[in-house]
Amino acid sequence: MQIVSMTAEHVSRLAELEKLCFSEPWSEKSLTEEIDNPAACFLVAMQQDEVLGYGGMHTVLGESYVDNIAVFPEFRGHGVGRTLMAALIEKARENGGVFITLEVRTSNLPAIAMYRSLGFTEAGVRRNFYTEPREDALIFTHSFGIFSYMGVKSMLFGKIKALVEYGVRTGLIEAEDMIYTRNRLLEALCEEDYADEEAEQSENLALLLDGLCDEAVKRGIIEDGATSRDLFDTKLMGLLTPRPSDVNRTFRALYKEPPEKATDWFYKLCGDCNYIRRDRVARDLKWVYNDPRFGAIDITINLSKPEKDPKAIAAAKKMKASGYPACMLCKENIGYAGRMNHPARQNHRAIPITVNHADWFLQYSPYVYYNEHCIVFCGEHVPMQIDKSTFHKLFDFVEQFPHYFLGSNADLPIVGGSILTHDHYQGGHYTFAMARANMEEHCTLHGFEDVEAGILNWPVSVLRLRHKNPDRLIDAADHVLKAWRSYTDEDAFIFAETDGEPHNTITPIARCVDGVYELDLALRNNITTEKYPLGVYHPHDEYHHIKKENIGLIEVMGLAVLPSRLKDELKTLKDVMLKNGDVSSVESIAKHAEWAAQVKRDHPEMNEANAEHILQQEVGKVFVKVLENAGVYKCTAEGRKAFRTFVESVR
Repeated sequence: MQIVSMTAEHVSRLAELEKLCFSEPWSEKSLTEEIDNPAACFLVAMQQDEVLGYGGMHTVLGESYVDNIAVFPEFRGHGVGRTLMAALIEKARENGGVFITLEVRTSNLPAIAMYRSLGFTEAGVRRNFYTEPREDALIFTHSFGIFSYMGVKSMLFGKIKALVEYGVRTGLIEAEDMIYTRNRLLEALCEEDYADEEAEQSENLALLLDGLCDEAVKRGIIEDGATSRDLFDTKLMGLLTPRPSDVNRTFRALYKEPPEKATDWFYKLCGDCNYIRRDRVARDLKWVYNDPRFGAIDITINLSKPEKDPKAIAAAKKMKASGYPACMLCKENIGYAGRMNHPARQNHRAIPITVNHADWFLQYSPYVYYNEHCIVFCGEHVPMQIDKSTFHKLFDFVEQFPHYFLGSNADLPIVGGSILTHDHYQGGHYTFAMARANMEEHCTLHGFEDVEAGILNWPVSVLRLRHKNPDRLIDAADHVLKAWRSYTDEDAFIFAETDGEPHNTITPIARCVDGVYELDLALRNNITTEKYPLGVYHPHDEYHHIKKENIGLIEVMGLAVLPSRLKDELKTLKDVMLKNGDVSSVESIAKHAEWAAQVKRDHPEMNEANAEHILQQEVGKVFVKVLENAGVYKCTAEGRKAFRTFVESVR
C-alpha cells in the first residue's frame, strides 16, 4: 500500500467513494479545489493503480481538522483507514501542528477504536451533528508536545468520574461508595493522583470502557489486543458489581413479590455490570422468516461472541495448562479474573437455587440469543445425562419460575450442545415458534390416557405432552425416553445402537401455559454413515454454506444461530448478484454459488431495494431444511406413519 498526495487523476474515483460513504458527499469540484489549497492536505491510499481510500484535513495556525476518512467497502478491515490517519498525523506533526481534531458518529465503533489506538482522546459531544440518520458526534483530539500532556490526566479523571457516576445511576453502587470505588479504579489504572474534573459526557458504557482501556495500554498495564482489553474492562466493571451475597439477598427479597420481579432485576443487573455486553449483542443481525407450514422462524447472525485475536491465541499457547475453573459453567467462574484462554468473570453473578433437592445456580448467558436467555447449571461439575431426574429438574424449576421455559440439550455428541461435561439447562422468557406449533395429530400413550399427547406440526420430530400435574408428565416422559433409547426401526433408518454405541436420545423442553404444564420431547439420533459422516440427522452438505454446526436446543425450538461470517458474505453476495457477476469467482462467497443461482431464478424481481430481504428469507428457507434434516421422522405420510408406530410401542 502506498500513501500519495491527491491529484486530479484521483478525483472522479474519490467522488464515487464520497457518495458511497456519506449522506452529504463532496463533489468532484470541491475535491479538485483542495488540490492547490495550501491549507489542505489530502492523501490517497493506493495499491498499484487501484484507489483504496483517502483522508483529508485542513490546518490553520497549527490546528488541524480532519474532514473525512473513507475506504471502499471491499478494502475495509485491512488497516487502510488506520494507515491514512497515521499519515495525516505525521503530516500535522511535520508542519509544527499543535493538535488535530475530528468528529465521528457515536455508533461508528470501529473508527472510534482506531482513533483511540492512534492516541486520540474524547473532548466532547456535538448533539445531532449528523443527518441521515440523525446522530450525535464524538469530538476527538490528538495533541502534540506539552499541550498534549496538560490534558491527559484530566481526561482520565473525567472518565473515572463518569464510570463511578454510571455505577450510582444504575444502582450497581450506592452514593456512599463513590470515593471507595474511585480509589479502586485509580489503583487498577496505576494512578496515585486525582483531581475532581467534570465527568465525561458519555452515555455509552462501551465507549467509556474503551477509553479507559486505551489509557491502560498507554501506561503499559495491558497489551493492545481484544482479549487483553476484555480482561481489563471486566476487571474495572467487577469493581462496581455488587458482591454475590448482596445480589443473592436482593434477589431472594424480590422473589417474594413475585418471581418475575426478581428475574427482571437480575437480568438488568447483568446488563448494567456489562456481563451481558449490550453493545455487542446489539450488533447481532436478526430477522423473522415466515414459513408457510411452521410459522415465524427466528434467524440471527451471531456477532456478539468475540473471536480471539492472534495475540491472545499466541499467548494462550505459551500458558501453563490450568484446570481451574474446570469449565466455563462451573460456579468457580463467579468473580474469576480470567486469563488469555479463559474469559474474565469479575462481574459475573449466579443465583443459588435448589432444583430437585440439589444445589444449582441461575445465571444469564452473556450472549442472550433471546429475551432473558438464562442458564441453569449444577453446582457440581458432573456430565450431562438425560433421564427421569432431568424431567424432575425441569419442572421443579418451571414451578419456581413459571414465566420461564427450561430445556436441555441432548446428551450425545452431534445432537448435543457444545458443553456435555457439565450438567446444565437453558431457558428464558421467550416464546419460540415450536412452542406456538399445534399438535397436528393427537395420540394416546398406553397407561397415560389422562395425559394429552400429540405429534407436533414441526420439522424436528416432537411429541408434546400436556397435563395440569407435572408428576404425570414426568412419569410419561420417562416411559417415552426408555422406549426411545432402545427403539430400532430399520425401515425408518432408526437404530438404537451400532457396535455398542448408543444413538437415540431426547431434547426435552418444559413450560407452563395458562396453568397447564407442557413437555416437548424432540426425538434425536446421532448415527453417522459414509454418506453422512457428520450425522444422518445433522445439516446435510448442501446446506453447510449457511449452517454446518450442530442443531442444539435453541435451534430445535426454532431460532437459527448462524455464524458471523454470513454478515459479510451475504452483503458481498448481494452486491455481486445485483451486478450479475460470477459468484463462483469470488473466493469468499464461492460456496454460495449454486444456491445464489437458484435464488436468482426464483426471484427475477430482485433489485437494490429488495435484495437484502430476499436473501434473508432464502436463508430462512435453508434453516427450515436444516431442521427437517434433524427430524428423525420426516413430515411426510410415510414419516408420520413411522412416528405413530413408535408412539404406539411405548408401554
